[in-house]
Amino acid sequence: MPPLLPRARPHYLSGLLGLSLLVLSLTVQAASVAPVAAGHGMVVTAQHLATEVGVDVLKHGGNAIDAAVAVGYALAVVYPAAGNLGGGGFMTIVLADGRKKFIDFRETAPLAASANMYLDAKGQVINGLSSHGHLAVAVPGTVAGMEMALANYGSRPRSELIAPAIRLAQQGFVLQQGDVDMLGTATEEFKQDAPTAAIFLNHGQPFRAGQTLIQHDLANTLTAISLHGASGFYQGDVARHLVASSQQGKGIVTQADLDHYRARELTPVECNYRGLQIISAPPPSSGGVVICEILNILEGYPLKDWGFRSAKAVHVQIEAMQHAYADRNTYLGDPDFVSNPTAHLIDKDYAAQVRSAISPDKATLSSDLKPGTLAHEGNNTTHYSIVDQQGNAVSVTYTLNEWFGAQVTAAKTGVLLNDEMDDFTVKVGVPNMFGLVQGEANAIAPGKRPLSSMSPTIVMRDGKLLMVLGTPGGSRIITTVLHTLINVVDYGMTLQEAVDAPRFHEQWLPDVTFMEPFAFSPDTQGLLEKMGHHFIEATPANHIAAILVGAPTLDGKPVAGNRYYGANDPRRNTGLAAGY
Repeated sequence: MPPLLPRARPHYLSGLLGLSLLVLSLTVQAASVAPVAAGHGMVVTAQHLATEVGVDVLKHGGNAIDAAVAVGYALAVVYPAAGNLGGGGFMTIVLADGRKKFIDFRETAPLAASANMYLDAKGQVINGLSSHGHLAVAVPGTVAGMEMALANYGSRPRSELIAPAIRLAQQGFVLQQGDVDMLGTATEEFKQDAPTAAIFLNHGQPFRAGQTLIQHDLANTLTAISLHGASGFYQGDVARHLVASSQQGKGIVTQADLDHYRARELTPVECNYRGLQIISAPPPSSGGVVICEILNILEGYPLKDWGFRSAKAVHVQIEAMQHAYADRNTYLGDPDFVSNPTAHLIDKDYAAQVRSAISPDKATLSSDLKPGTLAHEGNNTTHYSIVDQQGNAVSVTYTLNEWFGAQVTAAKTGVLLNDEMDDFTVKVGVPNMFGLVQGEANAIAPGKRPLSSMSPTIVMRDGKLLMVLGTPGGSRIITTVLHTLINVVDYGMTLQEAVDAPRFHEQWLPDVTFMEPFAFSPDTQGLLEKMGHHFIEATPANHIAAILVGAPTLDGKPVAGNRYYGANDPRRNTGLAAGY
């Protein structure tokens, strides 16, 4: 699915919509259902069958890492728009004994990649070359990441955890309306690639709800992984088919690229916000750094006293977002290629300096902040959160980049391939389709991982697990995680209320704040516009999956003795929060 572009509000609807905005902004909490409660474990994913797979693993003695691996493979079958074997992502882990781990299985640029590979002879960007087709494909990391997690922290046999995914692929699963809606967004693109059309079209026509999607080639690939682990994907028949498909499609992924790929463990980013410990993604994700920088800035303001979506509170949130994204764009990248000033950016004293530059009643012009690098990142990722009975927690965000990635499938594998090369700087200094300015820190280089906004996050209080969350949504991932945290911590919402509440997003460039419908009352928006803020209404792009431990609210009481509370985002109609 192409990125959801901002849509202007029709002038003639302003009065009626304004009334609706006011009503919803005042009643958003009352409109939410209660979070899903459970006593032993919780799984929240963007696809109901994958959630059920995860819960079943927990019920049969698997830990949260086992469930995360099983869910990751299952989503590759039942959520093909973003669940994947042909993409990559990040996994944040907090173990019951207090250890904190981060696994980076982000895709890498092929060894034959070059900084100007998507430019013509005149140095101009060739439209679509970095986002569609085999030349857009980076070396996949998902299988390596899942296998590293299982080998280091899992407890169940690989064959047991992949078996549900193999069954769903081999026997098929009945499509619900949400699944059909997802597939329907790419019907015309499927028709352009024969291996993809053979799987995701029904005799050349879109699938309908109630029909069964079967993926025999993907079942064979999963079986190879089940038998041989990562080598079942990166070597052998599957690898040969991946390379042959790339060559036939004029891509540059080779066997050497597959042999060269490694997932890696990194130290997660950590910071504190109002007494809570935030554990999140380090570079090559910008997520943890930017979330921590924004939270540090906001910690100096009495958000609770000012009130939810008051003009004063929204103003400082927009300003904090703007400053932090400008820093993101200037400094951050793959730590193997860029020196990231992480400690400086998440320092409390630095946050105080930023606060001192924020006017209490005037918006900062983006042009007054230092320009830099911002990766173009697709909105269509997926995230899942899992907690087990022992208190192990896993937060996973992985992606093909755009909806269905490069919209090509490696023949004879059933593996949809990513278009992650489009996350790099295609041409230095040229705004992409979102107006995001590109720069050197994220330039293409062989073996390099593109900068990301993916932010799988875990929160602790007094050394105990409190919250697990994350979301898809491209550059809006960071601010969506931020909103959910603030809604729970500062505004006392239940977890489901925090997830449901309309959101807004500022990313430095373009010089506008994107807002979901009903994000502000007309009065609040008017006050902010007088300060100099500019707003564009944007279609919701995220699907946050969150778990709160202890009670439905931060300082509330358990319901019927349950320990875990899960919230599935209603913005997409395929997900499920479930526990036991």
